[in-house]
Amino acid sequence: MTHVTLEIAGFSYTSCSPFPCDATRTCGLTGCHPTGQLVKAFGSLKTLIAEEYGPQVDLTLTLLDEGVPEHIRAIIEAEHPPIPLILVNGRLTRIGRIAYDRIKKEIDAALEIKGADQGTRMREPSPPRS
Repeated sequence: MTHVTLEIAGFSYTSCSPFPCDATRTCGLTGCHPTGQLVKAFGSLKTLIAEEYGPQVDLTLTLLDEGVPEHIRAIIEAEHPPIPLILVNGRLTRIGRIAYDRIKKEIDAALEIKGADQGTRMREPSPPRS
């Protein structure tokens, strides 16, 4: 079975997005509304990911409050990405917020690439975002 890791990194007290958590939100999450909090959004995302992918996706929340792990520090120093960071198989995505549809596209592309590496026939992965 193909497997993907998804890591969300940010501070426990920060927002899950630079956009307001109101009726016009486009994140695709409902379990955390109207808090806009990263930790609650992670819980809501985790539920959706588990329903959609089961054991194919490992989801991790890395809180930076007590220190920044070396792999995250290296990414921040090199890329200066927005927080929260969204990493798929250790690769930084440019999503910059907890948004289910965008994260799902990244997971699907990673599953397709891994599936192709394992010799199964799959469609071409989406091009990287700029």
